[in-house]
Amino acid sequence: MGAKTLHITNGDSLTDRLKEINLVDGEFLVWREMLCEGPTDIRIETDEALLKRKAFLKKYYRISPEDYDKKFISQIEKLETIEKYDEIILWFEYDLFCHINMIAAISLLLRKGIKNTPVYLVCSGRVENSKKYLGLCELSDAQLKKHFENKIALDINDLELASHIWTLYCESNPNKIAGQIKKQSSFDYLSICLRAHLQRFPNMLTGLNTLEHNILQMVDTYEIKNIKQLMGYALEYQGFYGYGDMQLKRVLARLFQFFDQTKDRLLLSERGKLALQQKKNFYNTQMLDWYYGGVKKYDYLYNDETHNLLKL
Repeated sequence: MGAKTLHITNGDSLTDRLKEINLVDGEFLVWREMLCEGPTDIRIETDEALLKRKAFLKKYYRISPEDYDKKFISQIEKLETIEKYDEIILWFEYDLFCHINMIAAISLLLRKGIKNTPVYLVCSGRVENSKKYLGLCELSDAQLKKHFENKIALDINDLELASHIWTLYCESNPNKIAGQIKKQSSFDYLSICLRAHLQRFPNMLTGLNTLEHNILQMVDTYEIKNIKQLMGYALEYQGFYGYGDMQLKRVLARLFQFFDQTKDRLLLSERGKLALQQKKNFYNTQMLDWYYGGVKKYDYLYNDETHNLLKL
């Protein structure tokens, strides 16, 4: 394959692993972003878009602009010489976190003019003899090698679909994304991720989204001792979101009113019980100036019967 392959990976852990086991040759671009949260622009490489991301990450995650320059901008600058690569291999996982980054990366690649460059995808998820979906770094060396050997060739229709969905994600009407869920493509988990995205908007009956509701259900179902243990459960059983510690800490911080901490166990408060039973709406206590791409989270309500969004 040689050094004319560009590997765009979903993080440092995978990049280090690939280098450690000498699985691939080529150069690496590490995609150190989390575009599933905060405001985004279609052209992520513009000064305006980057300033917007820097302001968001500094305010909510204490990531300095200097650190962002070093960790992300320095990576996407590698695409300025994209013509030197004979092929591009994307390494992203089955979850929403990875898929939003992936479609943004594909959109950027198309703007850089790679329509005639072969693009492949290595995507983890369902694995034979495993009861749960696995991330790339959870695969054994043999499994990772098999995934690489069976990488998926993305055609221009796949690439343009991904770029189109990224455009819709950055616009102000998330209902347009619902129309893309049933589109056929080489992305095995894209439809599931799009459904998960729509379910991030607050439920019209409770003001909590699906992930927040599921966390209340965990507290009600399992004997969870404290918030720290709840974090472990949330990370393990979050479904297709792919959030890390930083994201879930923010989610849990918004849910404290729904918990009571006893000496031995974390319990639902009266508010928590009412929310879980969908007997009271807590929308007004949860409102926050929080963006998913081009949309404010609390500008839409999710109807879990029709699976549609209602604009407020």
